[in-house]
Amino acid sequence: MSASGAESGCRVDYTVNEWTGGYTAQIKVTNLGAAVSGWRLTWTYTGDQKVTSAWNASVTQTGASVVAADAGWNGALATGGSAEFGLQGTWAAADPAPTDFALNGVSCGGDATPPPTTPPPTTPPPTTPPPSAECGTAVICADFEEQTGTAPSGAWRVTAPDCQGTGTAAVDTSVAHSGAKSLRIDGRAGYCNHAFVASTADLSSVGPVLHVRMWVRHTTALPAAHVTFVSLPDSSQGGRALRVGGQNGALQWNREVDDATLPEQSPSGVALSRPLPTGSWQCLRFAIDTTAPALDTWLGDEQVPGLHADGVPTHDIDRQWLARTTPPRPTALRLGWESYGTGDDTLWFDDVAVGSSPIGC
Repeated sequence: MSASGAESGCRVDYTVNEWTGGYTAQIKVTNLGAAVSGWRLTWTYTGDQKVTSAWNASVTQTGASVVAADAGWNGALATGGSAEFGLQGTWAAADPAPTDFALNGVSCGGDATPPPTTPPPTTPPPTTPPPSAECGTAVICADFEEQTGTAPSGAWRVTAPDCQGTGTAAVDTSVAHSGAKSLRIDGRAGYCNHAFVASTADLSSVGPVLHVRMWVRHTTALPAAHVTFVSLPDSSQGGRALRVGGQNGALQWNREVDDATLPEQSPSGVALSRPLPTGSWQCLRFAIDTTAPALDTWLGDEQVPGLHADGVPTHDIDRQWLARTTPPRPTALRLGWESYGTGDDTLWFDDVAVGSSPIGC
C-alpha cells in the first residue's frame, strides 16, 4: 500500500508494510517550496491506526492527528530536498494510507511558497541523503585489503570468547564484497565451537548511538536452534555480550546476561523478523542507543520490525528485551560463529564500519 501527496507545497511518498494488527510505514517528504531549516509533517489517519514508535523523526499522535518533526541532523530541506523517516504502529479495523499531508503548515495540495527569484544554480540543489556508505569519521572502517596473510592480523585478531573447537577464521582472497579480500568464518555446530575475529578498536566512547554497518554472506539458512554471528562485549553486562544471530530460522538479538531475545520467540514475534538470505551479500545495519535500552536493525534499506526496540514494551516483540532497563554500552566488535546446538555455516564479512553517525549501505 502506498500513497503520494499532491505535488504543490511538498510531495509525500508513504509506503506501508502491513500485517494483521500492525504495520510499518516508510515516509519520504520532498520540499517543493522555499528552503527550510526545520520541518514538521502533519497528517490525519482515517482508520484506527496508532503509532507506537518511529526512527529518523520524532512522531507524536493525538487522536487521529499525527505530527512528525525532524531529528535535527535531517532538518534542513532545500528546494527539491528530501528527508526519509519511518514508523511502526498498530491497527484493528482499517489501515488506509493518509492523504492530507502538510509540510510546516502548508498543504501538499495547497499553495507552496515560491523560492527566491535568483539565477539557477550551476549545480543541482543539495538534498538530504540517506546515510552515506562512506565511513567518514567511523572508529572502524575495514575492507580487509590491508591484510597480508591468511591469518587475520593488525587491527583484527582471531579469538574464541568462551571456548574453542574446530571452527576457523581466515582472510579469504576468493570471495569479497568489494576489493579482493574478506574475512571468512567456517562455523561448526556444538557449544564449544566458538570462532570469531575481533577488532582491536575500543568502542566504549562511541555514541550516544553506536551505528554498525557490515556486509555479510553465508551458505546455510539460519537454523531453528540459537546461533550468533556478531558479538559485542557490553560493559553494562559485566563484559557479557549483545549478540546478533538467529533462532527459529530468522534474525534475532540475544542478550547474554539474561538470555532475553528480540523479538520474543513466539510465532508472532518471529514473523516480524526476517531470514538472512543465503548465497549473496547482505547489508546488515544496526543502531544501539547507549542512553536507553533501545535499538534498531535494518537488512538492506528495510527496517526489520521485530528487531526494533523503542522503549515501549510490546507483547510478543520487545517486552522481554525491555524488561532490563540498564542501557547497553558495547565496548568492542567480534565477527564469527557461535552455535548452541545444531548448525554449521560458512560466512564472509566485508566493508565493516562502526561510528557515532548512521552509515548506509
